Amino acid sequence: MIDLSNKLRPTSLETFVGQSHIIAKDKALYKLIKQKDIPHLFFYGKPGTGKTTLAKIIAREINTDYYYFNATSIKIEDLRKVFDKYKGALIKPLIFIDEVHRLSKNQQEVLLPIMENYDAIIIGASTENPFFTLTSAIRSRSFLYEFKAFTKEEMNKILYVALKDIEINIQKDALEYLIISSSGDARAMLTLLNFAYKVSKDINLALLKELRENVIGDGVSSSDTHYDLASAMIKSLRGSDINAALYYMARLINAGESVDFITRRLVIFASEDIGNANPNALNLAVNTMIACNKIGYPESRIILSQCAVYLASSPKSNSAYKAINKALEEIKEGKILDIPKHLDSQHIGYLYPHNFGGYVEQEYLKEKLELYENSNIGFEKTLDEWLKKIKNKK
Repeated sequence: MIDLSNKLRPTSLETFVGQSHIIAKDKALYKLIKQKDIPHLFFYGKPGTGKTTLAKIIAREINTDYYYFNATSIKIEDLRKVFDKYKGALIKPLIFIDEVHRLSKNQQEVLLPIMENYDAIIIGASTENPFFTLTSAIRSRSFLYEFKAFTKEEMNKILYVALKDIEINIQKDALEYLIISSSGDARAMLTLLNFAYKVSKDINLALLKELRENVIGDGVSSSDTHYDLASAMIKSLRGSDINAALYYMARLINAGESVDFITRRLVIFASEDIGNANPNALNLAVNTMIACNKIGYPESRIILSQCAVYLASSPKSNSAYKAINKALEEIKEGKILDIPKHLDSQHIGYLYPHNFGGYVEQEYLKEKLELYENSNIGFEKTLDEWLKKIKNKK
C-alpha cells in the first residue's frame, strides 16, 4: 500500500483542508496567491497541519520551481547555487526552508539580500514560533502565520477522502480513535491508518492501540470530549473544587492523554489563575511537569493528583494575567513610548538604586501608565506592603 499521507496531499487551494483563518477565499493570503503576488512567508504550528503542503500548492499556483531545504542540514553554498541559477531569469524560484527556527544569523544574512531584491520567494516552516529566532530584518520583509491543529470535522473530512479509495472495513470506535489519538495531526492519522491496513483490512480498536497505545501530541484538537474535559478540569481548579478537578483529570489520564498536555495546562493555570496570590503554585506546577515527563505513567498520576489538590486549594488571583494583557493591548493600539535616555544602553544619568539604599525616584516611562491592579489576595498583600515600604524609604 502506498503512503496515504503523500497520496492524499492536496494539490490546489480548492482541495486544501483547514487553516480557514488564513486561507479561506475571503482571506488576504488566498487573494495574494490567486493574484500570484506572493510575499515572503513563515508558517509555524503543530506537525501535520499543512505547512509544507501549502508551500507546494503556492509553487504550483504561480507555476514556479520548488526547492526544499531543512535548516538543520542546510549549506550556504547550496542556497547560493540555487540563487545563482536564477540570476537574470524571469522566473523566481520558491525556496522552502523547514525547521526555519534553526537558521543561524549567518544563514539569515545570506537570505536577506535575496528577500530584499525579491530574487526568490522564501517560505519557512517550523513547529515552533520562529519570531524571536528570526532577525528583525527578516521579519520586516515577511509575514508570519500560525497553522492550527485540524478540528475533528476537518480530520473527519480527510479520513472520508482516504477511506473512499480503499477496500477496508473499519469499526466505529476505531474511526473515532484514529482521530482522537492523532491530536489534530492529519499525517499521523493517515500513517496509523496506513500501517493498520497493512496488517489487516478489518481494522478494530485493539489493532490501532497495538500500533499506538496513547494519544500523541497535546490533544488540543483531538476531539470535543478532550476539549471539554480539559476545560472542565481547569474550571474546577479555578473554582477550588478538588474532587471535580481530580475527576476530570482522571478522565484525561484514562483516555490516554499525555502528561505533557496535562502538566502544561497546570503550569499555565498556576500563573494565570493563582499568580502572586501564592507564587509557590508555579514552582510546584513546573516541578510537576519536570517530574511527570521524566517518570511517565502510571506513577505520574500521583504527582498530578498532588499538584491538582494544591492548585485547587490555593488563593486565586489573575492580576498579573490582566496586567500583561493590558500592556500588550496598549502597544497594539499604537502606544510606543520613547525610552528615557538614562534607561538606554548608554545609561547616562541613570541613578543606580543600590547606591541609594535600594530605591530612588527617577523616570521610567515617558507617560504614566496604569497597567497593574493589585487584588490584595493572599501573598499579593505582602508584595503590596513591600512595595509601599520600598517607595516610602527615604
